[in-house]
Parts: sequence; C-alpha cells; structure tokens
Amino acid sequence: MTGLTPYLHFPGTARAALTFYRDVFGGDLVLNTYGDFGRDDGPADAIAHGMLNGPVTLFAADAGPGDTPLKLEGVMFSLLGTAEPDTLGGWFAALSDGGTVIDPLQLRPWGDHDGQVADRFGVTWLIGYEG
Repeated sequence: MTGLTPYLHFPGTARAALTFYRDVFGGDLVLNTYGDFGRDDGPADAIAHGMLNGPVTLFAADAGPGDTPLKLEGVMFSLLGTAEPDTLGGWFAALSDGGTVIDPLQLRPWGDHDGQVADRFGVTWLIGYEG
C-alpha cells in the first residue's frame, strides 16, 4: 500500500460510516469488532478496526477509552481528478445525502469543476475534475 490513508475514530458510528462510504465509493469492507479482537473496553459489537479498500481507501474505528472522537476542522479530503467526471459527480451527490453542500460542484472560471460537501459524519470532501 502506498499513499496516505486516513484513520478515523468515530463516536460509536464507525460501522454506519464505513458502510455509507462503501455504498458511495464501492470497494471491499472489512469490519472487526471489539469482540473479534477480545477487547473488553467497550461494547462487543463496536468496531475495533474497519477498512474500506476500493477507489477510496479509509480506515476507521469506534473511539475507545483514551481516543478522541472525530472532529475535523480545517481539513478536507480531496478527490480531485481521482475518477471519471460522471463518477465524481455521483460521489458528490451521494455524499450530499444527509450532509451539507458547502459549495456546489460546478464549472469554475479557470475551466475546471469542483465543489465541497460535508457528509453526514462530519467529513468534508473536495471533489473535482479538469475541463
């Protein structure tokens, strides 16, 4: 594996978040619970480690004792030019469901398209493509 892979600690919503991202981006989802790992510091069905492998790769877990749950400020996950325009437009629309469009995906004066959306889990995405 190469490149940066975000690892997010959700406040008890890792299963829902990773399932949502799998539905948006596609790929393979692996979820390991606290129970799977023999952990007793949280609910047995809480996610101890989850991984989405696909066009977008993410790791996530439910925040355990001592972990700070996700609170993103001043950060965007950029998917500029990472897929075909139709795919990126579909991702933008899907991430908008239950989220907030910050800046619509649109043609910019310099000739490219981009937009920003904060999804229902509090992750802000910058999505765009050339031409």
